[in-house]
Amino acid sequence: MDSTFAQELLKQRQSGPLSLPVRQHASSFADSLLQVLFPHFSSLSFSFPDEIDGALRVVERDLRKALTPLEGHMPCQADEVSREFFRQIPSIYRMVMEDAEAIERGDPAAESVDEVISAYPGFLAITFYRIAHEFSLLGVPIFPRILTEIAHQRTGIDIHPGATIGRSFFIDHGTGIVIGETTVIGENVKIYQGVTLGALSVSKSLSKQKRHPTIEDRVVIYSNATILGGTTVVGHDSIIGGNVWLTESVPPFSAVYHTSDIKVRDSRAENMLPDYVI
Repeated sequence: MDSTFAQELLKQRQSGPLSLPVRQHASSFADSLLQVLFPHFSSLSFSFPDEIDGALRVVERDLRKALTPLEGHMPCQADEVSREFFRQIPSIYRMVMEDAEAIERGDPAAESVDEVISAYPGFLAITFYRIAHEFSLLGVPIFPRILTEIAHQRTGIDIHPGATIGRSFFIDHGTGIVIGETTVIGENVKIYQGVTLGALSVSKSLSKQKRHPTIEDRVVIYSNATILGGTTVVGHDSIIGGNVWLTESVPPFSAVYHTSDIKVRDSRAENMLPDYVI
């Protein structure tokens, strides 16, 4: 091995602007937390509240370990961040249970909330997002993004931890969904696979401005719709049809559809349609 390359790697490690959390620690923390919150993810058995409290204290200890490399880059020390996060756990749990119930109500194929929690990728992605979003609110760098990217790899659903998402959020199927950093989503919103809530191209200097759309309450967005831009607002109780490309606001109670121009070829016609090869 070229020794100069090893020196280059060492220099890069020593001069990095930020100590990085270990990805494995982040994944272990999230999985351990889910195992305590939901019996669907673990064979752990609890008979008394004190046992659950003890298990949560172990997870909190693991969180402090995962956050320690970031000390000096957070508003407070790892101990305080961990304590504050666990103070929010009851609220996070109740929100994800509302998400699970919304999925069960809205999907005729879902036989129970237990099935949703156990098997639905949308529920897993939303749960990771709600955990990561809390860390984002606490000013923790990088760690929340690692958490949502773990969910992205497992589910194919990409939700930025900085997005703001209201209660009873329903992701149906989910593969290919992208929800950007400054997206704002209201309550009781339903999104199908392939939806992009994205940004129009801006310079890097404007990256912290509102770049992604606002989706108000009770909106349904069907598969492969693309909604772009920080000033784009989809009014409440609207329906956005599949394959729609939307870059301007629509008022409440709107219905926006993409109309395909379908032509049926006459096999007797001499002029054949082009044969495309992709």
